[in-house]
Amino acid sequence: MDVKCAVEAALFSSAGNLRIADIAAKTGISEEEVRYAIMDLRRDYDSRGSAITIAKFGSEYRMMLRSEYADFTGEFSKADMSGGTMRTLSTIAYNQPVLQSELFKVLGSRTYDDVRELMERDFVSGRKKGQTLELTTTKRFKEYFGITGSGKDAIRTWIDAQARNSPKSEAPREDEE
Repeated sequence: MDVKCAVEAALFSSAGNLRIADIAAKTGISEEEVRYAIMDLRRDYDSRGSAITIAKFGSEYRMMLRSEYADFTGEFSKADMSGGTMRTLSTIAYNQPVLQSELFKVLGSRTYDDVRELMERDFVSGRKKGQTLELTTTKRFKEYFGITGSGKDAIRTWIDAQARNSPKSEAPREDEE
């Protein structure tokens, strides 16, 4: 068995992040070999300019698409979140901490259903603040979307970059009007 291929298969098939110890325990490969295989895989993907990367989140790893190639996936994959729910999530992420009552004023009554879904998916957490909830994004949100860095500034930078790279956000050129 090729150790590097086994580790690559584990990372590819996992829906979430994996620790080296988890990969070792489930594959029977030593932690040291897993560690070296991950380093080799990261180097391989980087050196060939692959759209795939192996990102590190603390002591966990995840195979994912590089953010600059995210625009190409929309035509091939189904969205697992409605546009309205995604809009609510991005509003929370960009303005966090934000009160659910303020979101309601801006986004309307669907806010409550969206927030419930986002909390169930562990993208958002809420803390009681008077009669409403104060909402912030979670570690899972950052991991799912591949946001590196810490704090809300990193999230805002990522959201701004996604908006700039979105075909819908581009203004038409003069010759296209």
